[in-house]
Amino acid sequence: MDFPQLKIGDLVAKIPVIQGGMGVGISLSGLASAVAKEGGIGVIAAAMIGMGEPDIGSNYREANVRALQRELRAAREKTDGILGVNIMVALTNFSDMVKTSIKEGADIIFAGAGLPLDLPGYLRDGARTKLVPIISSARAAAVICKKWLSRFDYLPDAFVVEGPKAGGHLGFKPEQIDDPEFSLEKTVPQVIETVREFEEKAQRPIPVIAAGGIYDGADIDQFLRMGAAGVQMGTRFVATHECDADPRFKETYVQAKEEDIQIIKSPVGLPGRAVIGAFLEDVKNGLKKPFRCPFHCISSCDYTKSPYCIGLALVNAKKGLLRQGFAFAGKNAYRVESIVSVKELINSLRQSYLQAAGS
Repeated sequence: MDFPQLKIGDLVAKIPVIQGGMGVGISLSGLASAVAKEGGIGVIAAAMIGMGEPDIGSNYREANVRALQRELRAAREKTDGILGVNIMVALTNFSDMVKTSIKEGADIIFAGAGLPLDLPGYLRDGARTKLVPIISSARAAAVICKKWLSRFDYLPDAFVVEGPKAGGHLGFKPEQIDDPEFSLEKTVPQVIETVREFEEKAQRPIPVIAAGGIYDGADIDQFLRMGAAGVQMGTRFVATHECDADPRFKETYVQAKEEDIQIIKSPVGLPGRAVIGAFLEDVKNGLKKPFRCPFHCISSCDYTKSPYCIGLALVNAKKGLLRQGFAFAGKNAYRVESIVSVKELINSLRQSYLQAAGS
């Protein structure tokens, strides 16, 4: 007995695990290719991907396109496994990132942080890229299915349902985060039910993938039993040697205690979950000052009222400069005890899954 496969259209992943796309710069070609090589789905995060380009401040759009091309090509050189790109709908360069991903032959686009209502409009004849919205409610699934059907005669190739235990920006109001009504356990069956009528119309499955707070093989077993086709995991993959972040970023997870992982109010107007450190303490105490915005990367960010630039803070964190930034993290990040290889992580997930599935 082994992990079941995850099928998204004609793509078949050997294991039902998608590595979550983590920006800024946390999941690039290094991590994505390592996960794809082990039979999972590796994902490159497009948000501010051009942060290392010399002209990122003066030539934002082209710098990001160039960097995404380079990361996709680098990942492709290392593996013939399944590679996706995570693109936030809220990005001001959403359109550039989608076009580049399709042109470069990315296997899947994962689109969240807003409803990607026009996504199928980017597919050109012969494009094989699968389109997978990231949602946090059954209502969002229904809205997307109806819109895509009426406008493009196309239905999502799968859905990722992200619950309130995820790291980073959350698609929930602050008061919903700890409300059991909005838990992943509640939402996944609702989405599966909602998607059923559209599967009949499409005459094909629309797999539902559970995300947010999934930590071990027992969690994977729980959601597969519920009818999910697979899971998406972000936090666990940060604590791997192949993750593209600085070792000091990864160490924040190893060192974090449960009380260090808190909900913050992000400058982009959403709640987010992060590891509290000196930088966020300063923000809380009103010590950050407004700044000039060189990027305008997120459409909902009003930099004139913001205490700090989230793009810059996340770039600094990726580089390990945690006094000038902070690490986003899932609710269970404090359970991480050491940095391991992607191969070791997947083997341990497999062991704990088989134990749970056999019981």
